Amino acid sequence: MDSKQAALGVWQAFATRDADRIRAVLTDDAEWRAPPGNATTLALGATHHMIGADAIVRFILDDYPRLFCNGMRIEPISLIAEDNRVVFEQRQIAKLVGGRNYALDYVFIFEMQGSRVRRIREYMDTRSGHEQVFGGAPATAIV
Repeated sequence: MDSKQAALGVWQAFATRDADRIRAVLTDDAEWRAPPGNATTLALGATHHMIGADAIVRFILDDYPRLFCNGMRIEPISLIAEDNRVVFEQRQIAKLVGGRNYALDYVFIFEMQGSRVRRIREYMDTRSGHEQVFGGAPATAIV
């Protein structure tokens, strides 16, 4: 399996919301970094740097639904792979728990180790994300 197909399998596993399937596509020491202070982590009171498969599974299954209550629709924009590195450009669309619409472009860089992801780096327009999640209000965690 090439790195592009393996990385696509990671997204497919995330979508299942099955802890065992998600854990199976992550190395035990997998890391996920997002920009510090991004709206998702602020709203959830979560970290922007998850370390370990268990932390990532917990975020996807427990934290994420507290903000994006009906899941997330992903519209691919581009996908590039070279060696063990795969770059996804995508738009994510959801309904926020407070009823507001959410649509934001993201770039994810996956560093693959065979068919499993070892590192995820996430980039987005943090200002737009903050405005969509919090409107004009100060950032506060969702309980």
